[in-house]
Amino acid sequence: MKLNDIEVTSWTDLIEQLYAHSWQDDIRRYRSNYAFRGLSDKEYDLKTSLIRLGGKYYKLESYLLRNFKKYAKIENSSGYTIWNWLAIAQHHGLTTRLLDWTYSPFVAVHFATANTDKYDKDGVIWCADYVEIHKLLPNTFKEKLREEGSNVFTVEMLSEMATSLHDFDSTSEDGFVLFFEPPSMDQRIVNQFALHSVISSSNALLNDILVECPELYKRVIIPGDLKWEIRDKLDQANINERVMFPGLDGLSKWLVRHYSPITGVERGEE
Repeated sequence: MKLNDIEVTSWTDLIEQLYAHSWQDDIRRYRSNYAFRGLSDKEYDLKTSLIRLGGKYYKLESYLLRNFKKYAKIENSSGYTIWNWLAIAQHHGLTTRLLDWTYSPFVAVHFATANTDKYDKDGVIWCADYVEIHKLLPNTFKEKLREEGSNVFTVEMLSEMATSLHDFDSTSEDGFVLFFEPPSMDQRIVNQFALHSVISSSNALLNDILVECPELYKRVIIPGDLKWEIRDKLDQANINERVMFPGLDGLSKWLVRHYSPITGVERGEE
């Protein structure tokens, strides 16, 4: 068991751990400061798709984005900034330095349990405290959050802070990470309650930043033998591919998984 790992023992335990410390005394409401990211295997790092590209990926970032903007045919995109383009590119599968997160613990649990081929592996929900993480930002970024009365950034806010990734990376000699909300481009973004993390370096690994400051995160571990129970209860709560990916593709993925035969052994039954 790694530092900051919490292994749950039941569905109830999972919910308790994901919603722990969500009470905000100043506003008298339950509002978690965590962003959640679900992975089907607890051994997976927080690698961006750009890093997973391999090779000298950090040298390819500008080429990928330039050609994406060149060939993407998007109406009314003349006023888009680099942050709009990054969010759109990430949304449509281009390799970028962004990582997908969600405000919803249930959405994160969906992604930790959607791949039935990984039910022999323990899953994980990374929980990152974006409020505390943002306290470590360069002063100009912290001041922007104070001015806006916000805990996270929008693409409009970031566009006022940095007009290019080079400007963003050059803000401070020390690496930093922040969280921002993508524009609501379509129903998928809305349904997944999405936000992104971005680091001021294309080759930085978020794991390395978080482990240096244990107070910034926790990992909720889902044992493999609990995944089927959790998956069934999520489905009954209507947290599934049909909702996460509106359209015929999501519908088909949901139906294939929902009606796949399950053996008694795989369900942990005698």
